[in-house]
Amino acid sequence: MTATMLTTDSTIPRGPLIPRLTTPQVWGFVLLVPYALVFLAFVVYPITYGLWLARHPASYVALYHDPIFARAAVNTLIFLLIGINIKMVIALFLSGFFIQQRAWIRWLSMIFILPWAVPSIPTILSLRFMLNPEWGVVNQLIFKFTGDDGPNWLNDPAVALTMAIGVHIWKSLPFWTLILMTGRLAISQDLFEAAAVDGASWWQKFRFVTWPSVQTLYLTCTLLSMIWTLGDFNSVYLLTGGGPADLTHVLSTLGIRYLRLDQLDLAMASIVCAMPLVLPLVYFMMKRLSR
Repeated sequence: MTATMLTTDSTIPRGPLIPRLTTPQVWGFVLLVPYALVFLAFVVYPITYGLWLARHPASYVALYHDPIFARAAVNTLIFLLIGINIKMVIALFLSGFFIQQRAWIRWLSMIFILPWAVPSIPTILSLRFMLNPEWGVVNQLIFKFTGDDGPNWLNDPAVALTMAIGVHIWKSLPFWTLILMTGRLAISQDLFEAAAVDGASWWQKFRFVTWPSVQTLYLTCTLLSMIWTLGDFNSVYLLTGGGPADLTHVLSTLGIRYLRLDQLDLAMASIVCAMPLVLPLVYFMMKRLSR
């Protein structure tokens, strides 16, 4: 007698189930396609093409032998190490001034924020016209009150670079002051009241209450400001144009100079040379934010 083995559906091996997309999910992917194409066309392709242009070692050899590149690298370091730190220290103490609850300080804060709020091109070009040694309003006032001609502000490399750093501080100082003001306002007033009861001075309140509370925010803002400054060419290019004699260029404006000279490979190579400055700043900033 033979036994018949009946197979059921449960005994048949099945392959992995393939999930099917729902209609909203399909439309979601379809709507993301234009954004992906824009990202590829205007972000990925320019960066890839720039790195491809800067692939030749001869470009970096030419940069090494160009004295203007060495001067631009030094100027960039001066901007980062001196200009940015001066700006952030001023912003830290101004944030304590502007959080005071007084009517005239509120009106003053509205005027203080104007340099950051208005566009860069008209404001910096206006300052350039004001500093003109022949008919600028600054030297006209100096001659009127002292009888002497004012300095040639933008024809001396050291003075011109100092003025560019000053313009950068003046332009971006309100933004970082506002950021640090938010950090100060988040500190509990009970801590200041307890410090006042103990007889603490304003410096002791700042040292033992304010600074420990805003230290992380301050360092993060400093790193972020350095990253943004590496890509900012307005303060130098609009005020000095890299002059005199191309001695006030920074790395961001040096790339524009090479583009104007139709040296695209050197322009891209100069930008790539800024990566050793950018990547450590990004790393340390993300490391602090992850904490």
